[in-house]
Amino acid sequence: MSTGTNDLRVPIAIIGGSGLYELDGLKVIEERTIETPFGMPSAPILIGELDGRRVAFLPRHGKNHEYNPSTVPYRANIWALKSLGVFWVVTVSAVGSLKEAIVPGHVVIPDNIIDKTYRRANTLFDELAVHVNLTYPFDPMLREVLIECVKAEGVPCHTEGTYVCMEGPAFSTRAESELHRSWGASLIGMTAMPEARLAREAELCYATIALSTDYDCWKDDDEVDVTNVMAIIKQNVANVRRILQRVIPAIPLEREEECEAGRALQFGIMTPAEAIPEDARKKLGIFLDKYLDQ
Repeated sequence: MSTGTNDLRVPIAIIGGSGLYELDGLKVIEERTIETPFGMPSAPILIGELDGRRVAFLPRHGKNHEYNPSTVPYRANIWALKSLGVFWVVTVSAVGSLKEAIVPGHVVIPDNIIDKTYRRANTLFDELAVHVNLTYPFDPMLREVLIECVKAEGVPCHTEGTYVCMEGPAFSTRAESELHRSWGASLIGMTAMPEARLAREAELCYATIALSTDYDCWKDDDEVDVTNVMAIIKQNVANVRRILQRVIPAIPLEREEECEAGRALQFGIMTPAEAIPEDARKKLGIFLDKYLDQ
């Protein structure tokens, strides 16, 4: 089992959502099984090269889609990626559309989230008090890269939108869908939280390619049907495979220091170093040491 960062750093990670269980064009170097303080990640992480860049690929729901949205080991996934030296995290998510203009098959690069989850551990820092700024949960710098790449592929792209993250695995009721629309939200999904929150706590630069699969259940005569959703997912995955081929070489690795996500904990650790239990220091040192050792 590997838990260290002594190997050559992997700066980019792709977290694949429903339908995306492998990354086209990735020249696989190794498959890494990483045991974390939060348990095992969703699957062994594929580490490879694409366009000369080292990339980690992790299927969010597992190799065989064995994890539903509420049981995904989000904390283990983030810890494992951090241990590889990852900074840039691009995720792919299937979502329902809450707006007429976001047609199934369109891509949305969301800029904000409403979190309605309640069953999931939503912080890496249970043993101490840490507060991060989550005003913009999807990093603006990385969002711009995604938008440019989607447009370059000629796929219909919506450049903003609020993603409502709900518990699964059941889809929305009609009343819930209408409520979410009344909030002005654009998308309904089940996986952006706590993933985005944990990524910020881990000081990772995080953004999402959201793939619209349906109109949720708010639209008359267009209720969510798993068969129809899977057909659209197949179309969406074909599009996102091409998009990711553009995204990886376009990520501005040289601008990492400019990204505010990399300083998310700078003023957020409220608990004094001497009050943090030794076990917690060991478990969370991968995130905290650069501040607590000063």
